[in-house]
Amino acid sequence: MKKTNFILMSLVSIIIFQSNIFAQSASDLVGLWQPSEGTSYVKIEREGDKFYGKVVWLKEPKDEQGNEKTDKKNPDKSLRSRPVKGMRMLKDFVFDEKAKEWKSGNIYDPKSGSTYYSNIKYKGKNQIEVRGSLDQSGYIGRTDTWVRVEKKTK
Repeated sequence: MKKTNFILMSLVSIIIFQSNIFAQSASDLVGLWQPSEGTSYVKIEREGDKFYGKVVWLKEPKDEQGNEKTDKKNPDKSLRSRPVKGMRMLKDFVFDEKAKEWKSGNIYDPKSGSTYYSNIKYKGKNQIEVRGSLDQSGYIGRTDTWVRVEKKTK
């Protein structure tokens, strides 16, 4: 019985420890990240209690005509001429201390012109999972793994 209790307590301790080794603070999200496509870098910054991300690098910054890529699919016609580089695509994320993740944000996809509900989970020093969904609960959507970019390269 003592051996069973020891094993059980050890397993519980490991589970608790592993759930707390990632995202020890809200600021862990701050930095330069590359989505899985590998075609852009997004710089995530903190402003007050919220986190925002903007496109700071594009692998292909020009369109087919040689012009700077713009937000041509935006549903707001007045924004279609704004450059994708420099665009704020992550907005209003708030760190949930209990869940150790960033919630209640939005992610904008310039390729489709759509904005989605979004949450971000920290998966370690160099990896996050960004979930975009059609519903606030996050059931209908997809998750993309982003990696930290330590040094900006071209």
